[in-house]
Amino acid sequence: MDSKMRREKEPTVKPKKFKRSAGDVAFTTLNTLFMVCFVVITLYPVLNTLAISLNDGTDALRGGIYLFPRKFTWKNYQTVLVKDNLVTGAYISVARTVLGTLTALVTNALLAFIVSRKRFLFKSQLSLFWVITMYVNGGMIPVFLLYKNLHLTNTFWVYIVPGMISAFNMLVMRTYMTGIPDSLEESAQLDGAGYMTIFVKIISPLCKPVYATVALFVAVGQWNSWFDAMLYNRMHSEYTTLQYELMKLLSSVTNQGANADTMKNASAAAAVTPTSVRAAATILTMLPIVCLYPFLQRYFIAGLTIGGVKE
Repeated sequence: MDSKMRREKEPTVKPKKFKRSAGDVAFTTLNTLFMVCFVVITLYPVLNTLAISLNDGTDALRGGIYLFPRKFTWKNYQTVLVKDNLVTGAYISVARTVLGTLTALVTNALLAFIVSRKRFLFKSQLSLFWVITMYVNGGMIPVFLLYKNLHLTNTFWVYIVPGMISAFNMLVMRTYMTGIPDSLEESAQLDGAGYMTIFVKIISPLCKPVYATVALFVAVGQWNSWFDAMLYNRMHSEYTTLQYELMKLLSSVTNQGANADTMKNASAAAAVTPTSVRAAATILTMLPIVCLYPFLQRYFIAGLTIGGVKE
């Protein structure tokens, strides 16, 4: 009872409010304005392209479209979506993105784990050799002949096998793995764990940020790639990709104009222009990556800070 009365008599101490100086207020205000301007500058090209893609093509030629369409229409997207082989190209692009990302992660992670071990001999020499391959290659014709002799041309696997090993991605993973304390591996070895167990149960869970970063790099590269489809599978439409089909569509629209050969009928041709079709194709191309990025953002930002802090 006495202790309760004593607590009631004790005055409550209010937290002190720190008065912000004029410099702090000015800095916060300017920093906020700068970030708002930066966001507007970053998003405006995307929003403007979206508005043009949803606007009537002939009306868009007048200009004056900024953030919202003036004459709303879906004809630009209909023109793109009715393109021949577009569905097949979408399936192939999704398959190569998923399979290519998974195989690249597994192979590069295993190679990076091996090279990052202190007991591995010649790791410095091998790392230098891989760095040289980033700056020097055999050229397009020797690479084409190599793929042809390996029977990779005119097949789906020409999209997967050449991208399984990347010197840049492997070195990024190796740099991250070398920052993991050696005591974790030594403790696991004392408990009888082998290298495969250490890699799967200790190293890999700690490497989620760098895995997500490399996965995003590989996925974007696989999704946006079209030159390999034109070079190795041009005569086989069953292995075409979405980006290659959209590239052919943009080329035909740009060269011929929005005529009846490109559009399905004359009324569609009158409402669609190369600019509006290009905008619709751009939105369709970037949409999957934009939807994927929020799920990897947390790991992606952490992965970008690799090597930023040294102990």
